Amino acid sequence: MAEALAIAVGKYTYVHEVGKGPPEAIDAHHIVVRRSREKGFNLCLFTLILFAYPTFLLFRQGKLDTLHIWSLVIMALLMRLFLKKPVKKESVLILPAFGVQLETQYGRYLLLLYRGECFAICLNGKTVRQFVPISRILKPVLTECVTPVTCYWSLSLIIRGEEELMLVFKELRPPVKMLAPIWKALCAAIECGECTETIT
Repeated sequence: MAEALAIAVGKYTYVHEVGKGPPEAIDAHHIVVRRSREKGFNLCLFTLILFAYPTFLLFRQGKLDTLHIWSLVIMALLMRLFLKKPVKKESVLILPAFGVQLETQYGRYLLLLYRGECFAICLNGKTVRQFVPISRILKPVLTECVTPVTCYWSLSLIIRGEEELMLVFKELRPPVKMLAPIWKALCAAIECGECTETIT
């Protein structure tokens, strides 16, 4: 049987599942994105406004103008940008003596307009998996990334034979409070002696 531990910080929920015994000795760490209904409603309202304005201009003038065509194209591109596949969950599955499997689960949103109210329904999308053998992992690294406008933490793997670090969470930026237990579990799995420092 598996034990689960959950921590919620901001829009992320960290779930740690530990299997007991040899056949279930998989250490699973999940970062789940919590979505709100308000965001779905705002997205639907924004969509209606984006398409309503060029259509209103088109019907008001009665002819199709180049400006209207370009505004519809730009609105369609903006809609595609806003409705891209959102990430629902990213997971790290540690298989002792075998390797680490990184999973990213995407979701799709279906926007429905019913009796004047807009609903966003999240459907299951595709899951992207990547397996890294334990023999190729040199060391897990927890780094602080600083840009001119933001600062966040990132968990990466130093891979034998690769020039660049491999990001564990490619899409999400969870807080260091959630990354630290995953980093410690990765260090324990590859038996890295230098990874015993404490993270506060």
